[in-house]
Amino acid sequence: MLDDATLRPDPDEPLALRVATLPAGDGEGPRLELELSSRGDRVPARVALPPTGDAPPPVVLLVHGLGGSRDAAYMQMARRWVSEGAAVATLDLPLHGARANAKMGERLAASAPRALRGEPLDGVEQILWTELARQAVLDLRRLLDALAQLPQVDATRVAYVGFSLGGLLGCALCGADPRPRAAAIAVAGTPPDGAALALSAWVERIAPRPLLFVNAERDETIPREAALRLHAAARGPADVAWFASGHADLPGAALKRIWQFVRAHVGLDGAEAR
Repeated sequence: MLDDATLRPDPDEPLALRVATLPAGDGEGPRLELELSSRGDRVPARVALPPTGDAPPPVVLLVHGLGGSRDAAYMQMARRWVSEGAAVATLDLPLHGARANAKMGERLAASAPRALRGEPLDGVEQILWTELARQAVLDLRRLLDALAQLPQVDATRVAYVGFSLGGLLGCALCGADPRPRAAAIAVAGTPPDGAALALSAWVERIAPRPLLFVNAERDETIPREAALRLHAAARGPADVAWFASGHADLPGAALKRIWQFVRAHVGLDGAEAR
C-alpha cells in the first residue's frame, strides 16, 4: 500500500548527484547525463537542453511506459519540444533500460494485464508491482531535487508527461509532490481500489493544478473502464481527449494536444505549436 510515508524520500540520504555535459548536436543544445541516488540505487537520467535561449528553460519531465526506456523510439517525439524551448528530463524506471532485469521484467510483462484489470496477483507479483511503483515515484521525486540543483534549467516551471505505466505513476508523483505545475497523463488507466496499481486516490490530490488525460479509443492494453476510472478520480475539471488509435500509435494530433497543454502551463505560450 502506498501512502505519504512510503512515498517520502529519506531526507538524510545524500543525492550524490553526478552530471556530465555532452556537446550539442546539429540543431540541438547540450545534453546533461545525470546519475543520482534513490533508496541506495543509482538512477540514470538525462536532460536535453534547447539549442538557444537567454534564460534557463522550463522542464518537461517525460516518463516512458512498461517495457520502454528513456531511449525508446517514441520518446524521440520530445526533440520537437526541445527545439521549441523546453528542457526535457527523462530517466529509466526501475527494472527498465539501464536498470533492466530480464527475470523481473518477464514477471512484470506477464502479470501486467492482470494487474491493470485488478485481478489477483501472487505474492511475488504483488510485492514486485508495489515496490516498482514506490521506487519509481521516489526516483522521480529525487530527480526533481536534482533539477533544482541545475543552473541550466528553471526547476520552478516543471510539467509532467507520462505514457502508459509512466502516466499512472505520474498520478502518484503529482499527487504526492506539488512541484509539477501541470500533468498530462497519456494512455493510462487504473484498476479498482485495493489492487497493486490502484493509484486513483492520488489523482484527486493533483487539483487545482491543470490535468490532461489523453486516451486511445482502440486501446488494446488499457481497458476503457480503467481509463474512465482514472478520469473519474480527478477532483475538479480535467481535460479529457480521446483519439481514434491503439495504445502504441497515438496520432500526431494527440502529441500536439499534449504539447499545447504543456507549453501553456510552463510559460512557453510564445512558441507556435506545429
